[in-house]
Amino acid sequence: MHGEGFFFQAFVYLAAAVISVPIANRAGLGSVLGYLIAGVVIGPFGFKLLKPSLLWRLRAPILGMGGLQVGVTTAILSIICMFLGLPLQTSLAIGMILSLSSTAIVLQTLQERRLIKTDAGQSSFSVLLFQDIAVIPMLALMPLLAVKAAPAISAANGAHTSTTWVEGLPAWGQAGAVIGVMTAIIIAGMFFIRPFFRAVARTKLRELFTAASLLLVIGIALLMSRVGLSPALGTFVAGVVLANSEYRHELEGDIEPFKGLLLGLFFIAVGASIDFGMIFSRPLDIAMLVSGLVIIKFLVLLVLGKIFKMGTDQSLLFAFSLAEGGEFAFVLFSFAVQSHVLEQGLANIIIGAVALSMAMTPLLLLLNERKIH
Repeated sequence: MHGEGFFFQAFVYLAAAVISVPIANRAGLGSVLGYLIAGVVIGPFGFKLLKPSLLWRLRAPILGMGGLQVGVTTAILSIICMFLGLPLQTSLAIGMILSLSSTAIVLQTLQERRLIKTDAGQSSFSVLLFQDIAVIPMLALMPLLAVKAAPAISAANGAHTSTTWVEGLPAWGQAGAVIGVMTAIIIAGMFFIRPFFRAVARTKLRELFTAASLLLVIGIALLMSRVGLSPALGTFVAGVVLANSEYRHELEGDIEPFKGLLLGLFFIAVGASIDFGMIFSRPLDIAMLVSGLVIIKFLVLLVLGKIFKMGTDQSLLFAFSLAEGGEFAFVLFSFAVQSHVLEQGLANIIIGAVALSMAMTPLLLLLNERKIH
């Protein structure tokens, strides 16, 4: 058996899953670890039933395309910021944050236009997935990029009381706290969430199951707040933890009726966050920021589409889809200001540009459709 055919590969995957997952569950290891063990057994370091080239092809769109997009865009934007006179640390922070695109807006728009199954849609999803994962190391790096020391906290005069656990810690301590909290949440999700939800499920009370899910989300959001991070990031991490639960389908069913409404509220919040007073007071600066951001990201994405052998129409769709800023910019810029990486005034201007670029996404896709058709 050489494993060349599609049906053989499908048989190998399914057989490995059917055999390994029940054994892992019986041993109390969980289905996720079962799938991982199955991959090791049938992979190039096990029975070699799957070729390394296939594995590399499967992860290329995420690690290759996503990694290159974030890395190249960060480098270009950082160099431009330094050319404009900003410090290296500030430039790097701005470059990293602006390399991200809007997961919520892009996926929703592509689904509405029935483009999510296209090559460009799948590539966009892969890049967005990498970007969402990249947010965590970006947060950990922010305290290390501080261009000035945080103001000292006077315990004697009591004029200021600490609102977070990391306030007053050195940069390396804040970064370590962020990484430690993230690691603790992931470990807890692997070993404690499953038995917790099993106990709740035994009550057969659906409302209690929903309450337990909300408890987890709010608890993680509060924990994030205590280490100086945004509650929004906490809800994102909570979603990742819940996605690995065996009860994720029940949770999806519970929130499905509210998904469209909550997504609509998010879009409303983005619109409400645009400071038109600042935009009207500095229209030229904002216009240059928005156009520069969109053009640079568009060109980077267009080149990546060609490198990964996408057709011209798909490369254009891919580039137009991800040329805007992302919703995590609101979280990251806030944390960057808190970490003394950049000034509040500069952050406000860039946040306004990001919000406008996000609002332009449907218009960019419409422009792409008119251009192609």
